[in-house]
Amino acid sequence: MLELIFCSLVTVLPDYLFRRYRQGKRWGHEINFFTVWYELRWGITACLVLTVTLITVVFYFHPSTTNAGPYFRTIPILPEGGGRVEEVFVKNGEPVAAGTPLFSLLDSSQLAAVNVAKSQLAQIEAAFAQANIQREAANAALLKAQSALKQAENELDKKSKLSSQLVSQIELDRLTNNVAQKQGGVQSALANIEAVESQISEVLPAQRESARRALEQAEVELGKTIIYAGVDGEVAQFFLQRGDYVNPILRPAGVLIPSEGPESGRYQIAAGFNQLATQVIKPGTLGEVVCLSDPFKVIPMVVTRVQPVVAAGQLKPSDTLLDAQQRARPGTLTVVMEPLYQEGLKKVMPGSKCIANAYTNNHELLASGELGMGETIFLHIVDTVGLVHAIILRIQALLMPVQMLVFANH
Repeated sequence: MLELIFCSLVTVLPDYLFRRYRQGKRWGHEINFFTVWYELRWGITACLVLTVTLITVVFYFHPSTTNAGPYFRTIPILPEGGGRVEEVFVKNGEPVAAGTPLFSLLDSSQLAAVNVAKSQLAQIEAAFAQANIQREAANAALLKAQSALKQAENELDKKSKLSSQLVSQIELDRLTNNVAQKQGGVQSALANIEAVESQISEVLPAQRESARRALEQAEVELGKTIIYAGVDGEVAQFFLQRGDYVNPILRPAGVLIPSEGPESGRYQIAAGFNQLATQVIKPGTLGEVVCLSDPFKVIPMVVTRVQPVVAAGQLKPSDTLLDAQQRARPGTLTVVMEPLYQEGLKKVMPGSKCIANAYTNNHELLASGELGMGETIFLHIVDTVGLVHAIILRIQALLMPVQMLVFANH
């Protein structure tokens, strides 16, 4: 309607003024309800052509959409494993900080695992004490074996110096064998000491480390029985009671709505534009939004990201062949917009319904001086008619509360 009124001012109105004051035709006489088309045919035809052209230029180079809003992410409150609720620490709708315990699960099996791991660790520590005692005993056995060996060697050496008439060869062989036997005892005592040292320095430390890791794992599993808030936010749909069964797949405990951060919906708006806007909307394109939760306020925005694909064309592997005819809806171009000024979306409630405009800006291209006269005039016209869409957006902002409160409910 705004475009039609504007175009009529430069087409129908001049044609009427020419007919009225140049040709002397009067309204109600020569120009009436039945002859208006014939008398003003040039102005009306030019008005229709100019209106269609203007609407096409405006909506192509300055696209608009009502499919926009500050989308936010909800975080499901889930345990890592299933179990029955032992205690609930917060209430539904209560604000929580990151790290706040939300609820706990029955932990009898996890406590038993921790106690078993502690017992195994205590057994390893006791084995260290026993090994130290065994090392002392092995050292004493070595001293005993070395003393016996020395005594046998002395006896053999003493009798070896006597004449063969006093000591028989059989006696010398017996003493030689005795020395060899005592040497074997010393070697055996040394081997026992090495075995005990290996037990103390390698085997038992490895077992102790393994027991400590088992204890840590058991304590981690015990810690999983208490579920904490991952971010600052507010719990919703949280109606747990003692004895309820919670499962990470089938039975979530509720959701956590973040209050801060990029996932809270207070820092950006996702808008779905017509696919024709792909040619004009780029990162850096300026825009404006009006939201229901903050009416009468036009928020300047800037495009930060354009999704490189249209979501309606995604394909998931399945046992059903794709039929292109089933894609009745063409899908939209998803554009992410952020406020041009800090805290621009502060008063906008996440999830609110918004209207978004994007404006083509050719200022840098025009300032380069590399364009011809025709292109320069056309781009000036393109930038100028963006004012039409800006006016329409502000009219929508004024009429939005009336439309929602009066016409939408009656």
